[in-house]
Amino acid sequence: MDVKGKVVVVTGGACGIGQGLCRRFVCEDAKEIIVADVNEAGAKSVAHEIKGTAVTCDVRKEEDVIHLVRFTEEKFGLIDLFCSNAGIIVLGGVEADNEDWKRIWEINVLAHVYAARAVLPGMIKRGGGAFMVTASAAGLLSQIGSLPYSVTKHAAVGFAENIAITYGDQGIKVFLLCPQAVRTEMTRQGGGVAAVDGLMEPEQVADAVMESFKRDEFLILPHPEVKTYMQRKITDYDRWLQGMRKLQARFFEGAPLKR
Repeated sequence: MDVKGKVVVVTGGACGIGQGLCRRFVCEDAKEIIVADVNEAGAKSVAHEIKGTAVTCDVRKEEDVIHLVRFTEEKFGLIDLFCSNAGIIVLGGVEADNEDWKRIWEINVLAHVYAARAVLPGMIKRGGGAFMVTASAAGLLSQIGSLPYSVTKHAAVGFAENIAITYGDQGIKVFLLCPQAVRTEMTRQGGGVAAVDGLMEPEQVADAVMESFKRDEFLILPHPEVKTYMQRKITDYDRWLQGMRKLQARFFEGAPLKR
């Protein structure tokens, strides 16, 4: 996947990983970058910095996502790469209220569905395109301290896997970005629970994305340790669960986090 000369859309582009991606795509000589975010001022700020285009978009609303895709296609002719990146975290377990569950489900899962539904038909008609889902290592492993985040990121992983299977032979390249903790507004607000391997900068995540693009790798793991954790999980599920419970206990006790 070569970003040079391509039209790229990034949702959640006003800050964090999305902002890091936008900045990196400029360095890769993308033809046009559309910075989409519910934060209008933030989207305009990033777009001004990178000389891109800002579009206000609430990914919870399918009509906003459809507008984003139609606007881009009408103005620039096509979308080569759609980065479905927006996401949130809700802390807590089964006691999290229904409104929080609904909101995180809409942003972390349904937004990917809306985006794929809007952009894939055009890509297929033109003979190809690329779609990247930003999920999380929590979608491959789990998230201590947040059941809603773990559940929705597992769903996002399953979604990306299935569209890769379904549309891979129709010219659609699918990428799945699964970092651990990244230094973003989410982690500053307490979403960096159990940052076992430290906080990564958004720019480092963007570097990992470009390296995986070059190799056309479906699964993008900015924290390479995650692959080892996945292998431990599938090798002995019960032992892995026991280890995660110990990790959780250390986290809540305030002890140093080690695997």
